[in-house]
Amino acid sequence: MIDVILEQIKNKKIVILGFGREGVSTYRFIRKHFPSMDIVAADRSEALNIEEFKNDKHLRFVIGSKYAQNLNDYDLIFKTPGVNLNNINYFIHPYRITSQTELFLQGFRQQVIGVTGTKGKSTTSSLIYHLLSNSRGNTFLAGNIGIPFFNIIDDLDENSIIVAELSAHQLEFSETSPHIAVLLNMFQEHLDHFQSLSNYQLAKMNITKFQQESDTLIYNNEDEHIPHQIKSHNYKRNFLKFSSLQSIDTGCYCMDDNLMYVRKGELLGEYDLRHYYNLPGRHNYNNIMAAILAVKNYGVSDEDIMKYLATFNGLEHRIEYVGTFQNIKFYNDSISTIPEAAIAALKALKNVDTLILGGFDRGIAYDHLIDYLNENPVCHVVFTGPAGHRIKQEWESKYPLPDSVLEEDDFGKIVNYCFQVTEKGKSCLLSPAASSYDQFKNFEFRGRKFKDEIRRHE
Repeated sequence: MIDVILEQIKNKKIVILGFGREGVSTYRFIRKHFPSMDIVAADRSEALNIEEFKNDKHLRFVIGSKYAQNLNDYDLIFKTPGVNLNNINYFIHPYRITSQTELFLQGFRQQVIGVTGTKGKSTTSSLIYHLLSNSRGNTFLAGNIGIPFFNIIDDLDENSIIVAELSAHQLEFSETSPHIAVLLNMFQEHLDHFQSLSNYQLAKMNITKFQQESDTLIYNNEDEHIPHQIKSHNYKRNFLKFSSLQSIDTGCYCMDDNLMYVRKGELLGEYDLRHYYNLPGRHNYNNIMAAILAVKNYGVSDEDIMKYLATFNGLEHRIEYVGTFQNIKFYNDSISTIPEAAIAALKALKNVDTLILGGFDRGIAYDHLIDYLNENPVCHVVFTGPAGHRIKQEWESKYPLPDSVLEEDDFGKIVNYCFQVTEKGKSCLLSPAASSYDQFKNFEFRGRKFKDEIRRHE
């Protein structure tokens, strides 16, 4: 399996485009197996720390604004997810472009459960990993979750299962699909990179595009885009659907707080979630159903599913309960970068009194979020960043604003306001519906800043 990967690399002229975590991982993998191969590492950042690589005489760096010149001179371009080839003003032959994701899938696709979706993929991937690693062992979690695929290769054997969280950026140029694919949803997202919703959806669909008839696609039947894409491409797979709105013939669906696992109309399993609070909100039922369908392929018992569901506590920045301070409950949902995520968080918590919206403006539409908040009022709203400013403008052009609003970028001042105005016994929610890049490196930094400011009031 690793031989398949090495054969693709051998005797090639290689450039690694982007030298962050994944780029360094790619370099180390190649260097381990090809000690004297010439490698070029190219990165836009002039602040790149290259000191630890100075003794490698076969490694050359191209750094700065000209990092992406002459890419057609290379046989293989290892594109890391953060690099946007749309910004390059010349044609690159697609056959030259590859990635860790693509080569890993070429070598190990039969052992991979791939998970993608605009929202929920980290939670679902982590939950599948949690259920499998506890019930059978020999399971690995890698990909967009933060662990490069090449980092785990040495630990794999023929019986290993790899749960791969896959972003649209990782799938964009992929021509190999995993044996089991999970497709959660396809909302508008990353339009600054993909330039259109259609391009973004096509990238997501690569998780199943190259599957064989013996492979399995688990998908959200509620997302109108997914069934449409499946039908338009006439895919033939083992299809397993899930839905929290309607019954399913083969797959999983909700009946109140019970999840029903069925195949050809026959009830094979029932999971009572009435007293399960670790993943709040109806949207998380979709994530749980997707995870159940994935692990059932490996014979995980209903008893183990319920046992290990109870020990899964969710992930940081995903409707994360920060704590109760001055009799106010604070929730950090910094992962929320689209309107649908903010709406899902509001539905999950129900008693939100203060909401923080906004951040970096990527031009996505906020109409349905504004409509939802008009119909389901929140007493106090903070608007932050360029996106928050636009949401506020669009809101007041359509409906009256809440009586209490704040337009502010300083998170210290934002949190002070939340303590002043939030009614005791109710909740304050950071669910921005926007990217963090106006002020922060990523959503994790934003969420931790929010939590740090809250804890100053202890």
